[in-house]
Amino acid sequence: MWKQESYQKAIDFAAAKHEEKEQKVPGKNYSYVVHLSNVAAEAGLAMFKEAPDNPDVVIQAALLHDTIEDTDTSEKELLKEFGPEVTAAVKALTKKQKSGLSKTEQMEDSLERIMSIGKSAAMVKLCDRITNLQEPPPHWSPEEKLSYLQEAELIYEKLAAFHEYLGQRLKSCIDNYRQYL
Repeated sequence: MWKQESYQKAIDFAAAKHEEKEQKVPGKNYSYVVHLSNVAAEAGLAMFKEAPDNPDVVIQAALLHDTIEDTDTSEKELLKEFGPEVTAAVKALTKKQKSGLSKTEQMEDSLERIMSIGKSAAMVKLCDRITNLQEPPPHWSPEEKLSYLQEAELIYEKLAAFHEYLGQRLKSCIDNYRQYL
């Protein structure tokens, strides 16, 4: 089980970073920290089904997974605050690392890095997509909705084997998401 102190430190850090950018959950009018806590809750439940080697890394990476990508947080700052394992997982989960790549190529690059890290990063990516496969924002076009579904299918294909329970959860969420197409 992860330590509550690990959770609290990460959520405080992430909430402050995302609030600096005044980020909201897409399509909703509430703080982005709601998304982060949902990803962490999904990870917490999954850890009861199949435990990772280091639960603190998973819970902290779940809460911090968008900090490099969506805030002014640097890799160096994460390393200082959370150590090399959490930083490596967050860095792998960051899609916007190489300029000039298409959105699909960014996702494929991130998935390759996630697979090289292993179970902790894979769990967070699975939890993130499970959490995001709710009703899409009303402004999304049919093409955007289909693209998001196709990304989810790619995530399932590449990462489901890392955690059986989360793989099954993602498959179920993908099937349910088809109603929005």
